[in-house]
Amino acid sequence: MGKKQGSRGQGAEGEEECGECGGVRLLPHPPTPPTPPTPPTPPTPPVLFPMPNAQSIILSETKNLMEDLAIFLSKSLTGWLVIQVCFTLVFIWYLRSSKKNLLPDDQLPKTAVILCLRGADPFLPRCLRSLLNQNYPQYDLKLIVDSHEDPAWKIASETITEQEATNVQISPLRIVRNNCSLKCSSLIQAIRELDDSYKVVALVDADTIVHLNWLRELVSPLGDAKVGATTGNRWYVPTGRYWGSLVRYVGNVSTVVQMFIFQIPWGGTLAVKTEVLRQTELLDKWGQALGEDFMMHDILKKHGFQVKFVPSLLIVNREETDLFNLIDYLKRLILFSRLYHPRWLALVSEAVSSILFPTLLSVLVLESLLEAKWEAAALLLVCYGVYTVGLLLIMLVLELEIQRVVRSNDQAIAKLSAATIIKMLIGIPLTQWVYGLAMLSSLWTSTVTWRGVSYRVKGPWNIRLVEYRPYQWLDQPINSKVSL
Repeated sequence: MGKKQGSRGQGAEGEEECGECGGVRLLPHPPTPPTPPTPPTPPTPPVLFPMPNAQSIILSETKNLMEDLAIFLSKSLTGWLVIQVCFTLVFIWYLRSSKKNLLPDDQLPKTAVILCLRGADPFLPRCLRSLLNQNYPQYDLKLIVDSHEDPAWKIASETITEQEATNVQISPLRIVRNNCSLKCSSLIQAIRELDDSYKVVALVDADTIVHLNWLRELVSPLGDAKVGATTGNRWYVPTGRYWGSLVRYVGNVSTVVQMFIFQIPWGGTLAVKTEVLRQTELLDKWGQALGEDFMMHDILKKHGFQVKFVPSLLIVNREETDLFNLIDYLKRLILFSRLYHPRWLALVSEAVSSILFPTLLSVLVLESLLEAKWEAAALLLVCYGVYTVGLLLIMLVLELEIQRVVRSNDQAIAKLSAATIIKMLIGIPLTQWVYGLAMLSSLWTSTVTWRGVSYRVKGPWNIRLVEYRPYQWLDQPINSKVSL
């Protein structure tokens, strides 16, 4: 047989035609070259977070700290506001529940009313006229004036002549002690000159314009054997011309409540039994002290006596003051408190809550606004606003209660207008800043000056008169309504 047409010697790849049998023989495939080994896949490196630098750590910690501080301040102010509301309610309850138990004439002891004068206070003639016309059977007014040159001497002499008073004695301060204040020197002189017929001594300040029954209401509670002293307090008016007057008013609102809670007497209206003076040796303490009233609570308490606050003896004070003179006054007041107040640490705690915390909160508000943290700023501002408005409401409630007491004693007092209430609201943060400045300044105070007299203070019972000169007419302020 011939070859088939189209036959080929070699077929497709891997095939070969067999000549002998005409078949096809499969040939082996050429060897496949070895596949090169796949290189091992390198391990996937772990995802590394960038290491924070020191600045980012500080910023994060600062942010957390500020948030914690804001929460702490908010809670603290809320708690402190609740405490102030409670104190206010207790004070108002006492005002409303106290009854006047006035002794009849035959049971009222003979009393010496002592007024110490250095300089002519703005309302001195009115003060003297009110003291010379008391509804009290047996009392004498003892005036101790710094010197014959003092402006108060002339005013007092003229007022006595005008009133044709016979139950008054005016004397100059004869011994200026070097280890106590001039007021303490005057008190010691006046009390030591009293005879045994006087059973009660009443102290009054020249800025106090008293009502007709002032002395009777002051002395009557001393009929209780447990009561060693009785007292009232001053109440400023918020309608003055100067911001200093408003700040003093705002600060005094809390001071009046504090003094009631702690039973601290006020030397501007204060009565003490003469036997208590002898038993407690209070005159010896006054002979070494800068002030006469703050110390009395502890001294009387040691001898088993109480200090009784008489609500009807809240006396309206209409004197004015500017911020500069107010800071000097506050520094003296804070120094007196640090030296003699029986609850000084409680006052410090109150100052931290009332001054430092609100100030820090306002700083946080400003910081949040500067960093455009609007939500945080709004929350902090709401907290600060609630606290401030809460204080304003406390002041308004107390003002209304005091006006009720004052009007019952036929004392005139102006009603609050909308403008005055707005000023009171503005005055709250201003008072916090002014009191804070005065408190910081008083920490380094070792010399105090009052009405031209300087004292060096080294301790409660280590007082030295540094400089003394008689008070002159030229020392009087130009504005006749400004406090000395």
